[in-house]
Amino acid sequence: MSTELLEEIRKRPPRTLDCPVLVTERLVLRAPNVEDMDAIADLANNRNVSAMLQSVPFPFTRKHAAEYILRSVAGEMGYCAYAITKAEDGAFIGACHIKDREEGEGLSLRYWIGKPYWNMGYATEAVGSLIDAAFRATDIDALYVSNFAANKASRRVIEKQGFEYIGTSEQNSLVSGLVIADNYVLEREKWIGQLSKCA
Repeated sequence: MSTELLEEIRKRPPRTLDCPVLVTERLVLRAPNVEDMDAIADLANNRNVSAMLQSVPFPFTRKHAAEYILRSVAGEMGYCAYAITKAEDGAFIGACHIKDREEGEGLSLRYWIGKPYWNMGYATEAVGSLIDAAFRATDIDALYVSNFAANKASRRVIEKQGFEYIGTSEQNSLVSGLVIADNYVLEREKWIGQLSKCA
């Protein structure tokens, strides 16, 4: 890891997009920073994680983590890139972001959680917060997400949030190669209806 790259991360001005810190019962979602680098490298350097993602290589090094942080700070990861951290101790446990869809209108979201934190409800909590932020801060009519068909845990997270299945597609993964992905949409009207039921 070069000192020059670390200095570039520290000196790069933050993007001007309004991406507020998101706080849930157990989590704080905030912009990634250089202090997250070791935790990102440690958690993302797991084949079980990278095999379920499109653009995360394996092995995943500190240099990859620094480049991810740099791209996040520069706004290259989408409208809002978040480090998912535990509210109680600030520990980094995963990441998520909102970005423009590659095809069509609306926004898409992506997320991952480090393996030590699987099956604890953290992904559901983080995704729910991200969904609320996306609909409250924009005028989009729909939010989209996809997951590799083999990733049953991610499918459960998506379905819990009210997303509806709209079909499959082929996606390229740096680790898994060409895979089948399930695609989902959450319409604004349905999101509003879900809020009403919770009120």
